[in-house]
Amino acid sequence: MTVYIYVQHNTAILIDKGMGLLYNYNLINVIFERMMMMKKVVTIQDISCFGKCSLTVALPIISAMGIETAVIPTAVLSTHTGEGFTDYTFRDLTSDIPAIAAHWKSMELRFDALYTGYLGSPEQVDIISDFFDSFGRRDNHIIVDPVLGDAGKLYAGFTSSFVEKMKKLCAKADFIIPNMTEVSFLLGIPYTDSYDEAYVKDVLRRLAGLGCRVPVITGVHFDSLMQGAAAYDSEKDEFYFSFDKNVDHHFHGTGDIFSSVFTGACALGMSLQQCLDIAVKFTLDCIEATVPNIEETWYGSCFELCLGKLIGYVKEK
Repeated sequence: MTVYIYVQHNTAILIDKGMGLLYNYNLINVIFERMMMMKKVVTIQDISCFGKCSLTVALPIISAMGIETAVIPTAVLSTHTGEGFTDYTFRDLTSDIPAIAAHWKSMELRFDALYTGYLGSPEQVDIISDFFDSFGRRDNHIIVDPVLGDAGKLYAGFTSSFVEKMKKLCAKADFIIPNMTEVSFLLGIPYTDSYDEAYVKDVLRRLAGLGCRVPVITGVHFDSLMQGAAAYDSEKDEFYFSFDKNVDHHFHGTGDIFSSVFTGACALGMSLQQCLDIAVKFTLDCIEATVPNIEETWYGSCFELCLGKLIGYVKEK
């Protein structure tokens, strides 16, 4: 069906070439429909051809939330680099990113959220910083998952100079989503897995001092029973917490799951508390779905089995 749109005297007329006049719309209604178009998010991180992390998690999860999801892959790997995989292939795509950004800029593309995950080099961080300058707006969100390390250690290949680059990128973000290891490196403080609420509030305030409006810390727990996330809105000087049942086991990709859901919720205009709640809840859903399949899917979490729940959570909000 070929449809032509004509605008005359404040009225939009839609005509089908084969069927004649179809509809008359008041132009105000047409403008309103444009305003109600799908939200758009761009996520910038690596993609593993096998294994559940980064783009292989972010793209389906954000899409399931009813959001058009564009991607900029920073690298292509045959598998992810986690425990159990060796001899994986790696192709760096750093040099492709500026051309993609320039093409999109020429098309005047606009996004409701810009979301970064794993960035593999200082050069990539600099390029993404420029991307933020080009595509960031007052009415969209910049969300940085400052992937640096876990369990108190930096990931292989990262250095203190890379941490400094990441701190500068965080300063341009509206939201940053570090785990406790990343908190320690971003703030230059010793890593600890034992803390109380006062400690979490203190480091949240210090993270906001990097320049971001809302820092969010994942994997927060005050006992062995519950785990979740904490956030601080520096403009309102208010703290937010969300907890659910703790499952005492390590699962690959849960940080990416949380950050992706949080990003989608932000793009949909949910409150900070709602963003935390839906991200914590869905992450636990994925963990619980993985437990019966842990021998088979040791390389990631079974988020695919839970996407129906995520769609339901979005509709409830």
